Amino acid sequence: MSVVHQLGAGWLLDHLSFINQCGYEMHGSLMHPPRAAVGACAPAACAATCASRDAVQLGGERGKTRYVFREEFFDILKPRILATAPERLSQGGSEGSPMDTSSSGKRKRKCVFNQGELDALEYHTKIRELIWDGTLRLVQEGLKSGFLHCTTTKLNCSKNVVPGHTGCGLAELCEMAKQFPAINDSDHETVRAIDDETFISEQDLCSCVIENNSSCAKMIMLMDQKYLVPPKSSFLLSDISCLQPLLNYKKKYDVIVIDPPWENKSVKRSNRYGYLSSWQIKQVPVSALAAPNCLIVTWVTNRQKHLRFVKDELYPHWSVKTLAEWHWVKITRSGEFVFPLDSSHKKPYEVLVLGRVQGSVEEALRKSEEIFPIPDHRLIVSVPCSLHSHKPPLTEVLAGFVKPDAECLELFARNLQPGWTSWGNEVLKFQHIDYFTVLQDE
Repeated sequence: MSVVHQLGAGWLLDHLSFINQCGYEMHGSLMHPPRAAVGACAPAACAATCASRDAVQLGGERGKTRYVFREEFFDILKPRILATAPERLSQGGSEGSPMDTSSSGKRKRKCVFNQGELDALEYHTKIRELIWDGTLRLVQEGLKSGFLHCTTTKLNCSKNVVPGHTGCGLAELCEMAKQFPAINDSDHETVRAIDDETFISEQDLCSCVIENNSSCAKMIMLMDQKYLVPPKSSFLLSDISCLQPLLNYKKKYDVIVIDPPWENKSVKRSNRYGYLSSWQIKQVPVSALAAPNCLIVTWVTNRQKHLRFVKDELYPHWSVKTLAEWHWVKITRSGEFVFPLDSSHKKPYEVLVLGRVQGSVEEALRKSEEIFPIPDHRLIVSVPCSLHSHKPPLTEVLAGFVKPDAECLELFARNLQPGWTSWGNEVLKFQHIDYFTVLQDE
């Protein structure tokens, strides 16, 4: 279970436990090397040989290997900017004054705020008490249960180093895939299942939905790199210009979670990933993917421009009615905000906008028994992953607001989840084998 505590204010989540309970257990040592070379992308190594080096015995069962996500990526032990005493959650501190820049470690500004900053300040002032009170209650529960610790024994934690080759060109592969020989849609499979006898090429990966229908994890080889695919999951590796295979999959989804690559100055400076304009995001065919009364959840940065765009333009364009705003609050393992709540540099929270697809009156009446009311102003509090843009899982949080057999889809995903379909041009990014370690038999 990823939910450690649930209160009226929201949920305290354990992101790491969720990943490790996804079933990254493999039977046998054979992986799935791509078949004949396709252009410059063909791997040079035999996957089965690589797999044999990883095979270990667990619980006395030969050839059974269990992988766990590397714990150090969640070793957020102290705030990135130290807050003043009144903002220390673990000490039960009282509220400070809004936008107290003295707590941010930055020099106070003397210049006039621009309009965007004024909008952000106004929004922060409205939600500040909600963030503070709800997070404080959830942190106190976490401290009582021992999930959070005021002092940590890992005082000399080394910096989390991300292996350099994990960024192995997934987005670039999606671009190269456009140069692959044209496929006759009438002859080409809509979906390919991973099994012990099937080889999957780069061309297959980029031109159809890949499914792992088994109850154990599978490993695939792509551009000489190994990726773990959790059980009961499916994915499409492509960019926004190649979404047709997902539409050909002919599934209608009851939940769609969207994490758009928003355009902002930080992304442009870092060149960390490609971004889309607001116009491009509107082109995502949500209406064609959504079941009646589908729950739509969109991650939004703290720029008010993006929040207004989602509520005033994007959702109306998709015939989605906005129902609620939730907030993801990032804390350390000791229960402190990762940034001071009133920091003028960065905020310790991000926004989720929830809405429902609006269909015809007849559809609404027919499906009314399956519609669950969505509460406003809930918090998702968790220790964030140090890997950029690795969002907390929403599976258990949303479970109370959708039917038990709901079909779930994540757009612009960077990792996979059991029971979900995932799409994105880096959909396997955090499935790379180097983010995991083999759990040794004790």
